[in-house]
Amino acid sequence: MSLLAHPAEDPSTTRTTGATHHARVSAATGEDPAESPASEPADSRTYLLNNGTAERYRGAVTESVERVTAKIAATDRPFTGISVDGLTPAVAAIDLEAPLHDPAAALDELEDVYLRDAVYFHHPRYLAHLNCPVVIPALVGEAVLSAVNSSLDTWDQSAGGTLIERRLIDWTARRIGLGERADGIFTSGGSQSNLQAMLLARDEACRRELTREGARTAARRADVLPRLRILTSECSHFSIQKSATLLGMGPESVISVRCDENRRIRTTDLAAELARCHRDGLIPMAVVATAGTTDFGSIDPLPEIADLCARHDAWMHVDAAYGCGLLVSRRRELLTGIERADSVTVDYHKSFFQPVSSSAILVRDHATLRHVTYHADYLNPRRMAEKRIPNQVDKSIQTTRRFDALKLWLTLRTMGAKAVGELFDEVIDRAADAWKLLHDDPRFEVVVEPQLSTLVFRYVPSADRDPQLSDRVNLHAREALFASGDAIVAGTVVDGRHYLKFTLLNPETTLEDIATVLDLIAEHAGSYLAEQPEPALSAR
Repeated sequence: MSLLAHPAEDPSTTRTTGATHHARVSAATGEDPAESPASEPADSRTYLLNNGTAERYRGAVTESVERVTAKIAATDRPFTGISVDGLTPAVAAIDLEAPLHDPAAALDELEDVYLRDAVYFHHPRYLAHLNCPVVIPALVGEAVLSAVNSSLDTWDQSAGGTLIERRLIDWTARRIGLGERADGIFTSGGSQSNLQAMLLARDEACRRELTREGARTAARRADVLPRLRILTSECSHFSIQKSATLLGMGPESVISVRCDENRRIRTTDLAAELARCHRDGLIPMAVVATAGTTDFGSIDPLPEIADLCARHDAWMHVDAAYGCGLLVSRRRELLTGIERADSVTVDYHKSFFQPVSSSAILVRDHATLRHVTYHADYLNPRRMAEKRIPNQVDKSIQTTRRFDALKLWLTLRTMGAKAVGELFDEVIDRAADAWKLLHDDPRFEVVVEPQLSTLVFRYVPSADRDPQLSDRVNLHAREALFASGDAIVAGTVVDGRHYLKFTLLNPETTLEDIATVLDLIAEHAGSYLAEQPEPALSAR
């Protein structure tokens, strides 16, 4: 029996109307609800944050923080199990043309359509995707940056924010070991960072090829583009193919290289593919190494890949969106070779325990960022660069950008890099223990021993291990577990078969939590098997 099984909540016992909540707040504060300005339509200007409305802001934000605090404190499972059909009518019924004119009432309504049924990543039995619980200093940063609302594109919109972001880029580049010419920019996430890296690699490859051929015309560039190739492992992130398409190169420009039994790129196959490119008159524009694949957490052999890139004059990009936490970990040696990369993707909102979004793209040579530099007279005219005024838009494919760097800044200044690394090390340790648990459990088979904190496994329903039955059982077990709300696990496909996946990013997740979730999976699988026709019951 599940340790987390609960009867379904009766909404009538948990919901409060805006009027009820507002009366409760008024009673606590001594306000007369009928005289409270929050209960009446306000002049639209009173909603603007300024020196005249600062106290109104304080009250509204305090109430929202109290609501979320109470919700998190009382959350005893990661999800309520509500279905799309169950929640859609509540959202659809809201009349967006009829404002409530009452922050408390709006928060009550939000409870019904979001807060009660949200997926809570802080819960120790959320084991699905690369979503981490967040550290409190980063949440303080989120509150500050949202209120001040700096835009990080130009100096005259951010001032100190520009310098803080640049300092954090320098700090990360030093942790990676990219050298004195390194630079970078914060991005919305790993997909955007990978896109920008491929854009820089493409334009650098075109520049080198046209210089080599002694031609710089647009017509010659059009001849070069179809010959460009990106080489990456079959386990790399889908954003590499997506980037190639967005850059006008097409999915055929991405060469997928086989992985070994540990789901790391085979460098012998990579070397063969690079040699084939040269024989066929193709240009190996970039090799993408992954430091923490999404499915397996595997880290490609970075030193060997760096050697091959140097030999073939190919841009080396390391997608360390997941594995970047190793930069502050006691396992830093797992990233040996990353310092030789031309560009690196990092997602602080994965293994640095930051709220979404907090990511960056780093480059070895700041000069390569010229490929995304454009000047507009109304924003960042050339004369500002000549005056050495630091405008971050000169490095970014975005214009308006949030001051997401502040979250990492306050995290480092409050708790320090070592403490962040200890949290990441803890989830890696837990994954190692969980692998042993799975490996020794005859109900399951596990694909590979993890380097980071991801485990891919599946329930084995029968002695003969019928693969189609296994697929159906594992799909059902995952869906049933999600619908129960007791725990959430992810799924993926390995060699054409359906598997389950634990992604451990919460240091509060214990081995007991993992064992309980495995028992829940087995229970749902067993229930499914019991309902199958007799031929399927060759299972234990």
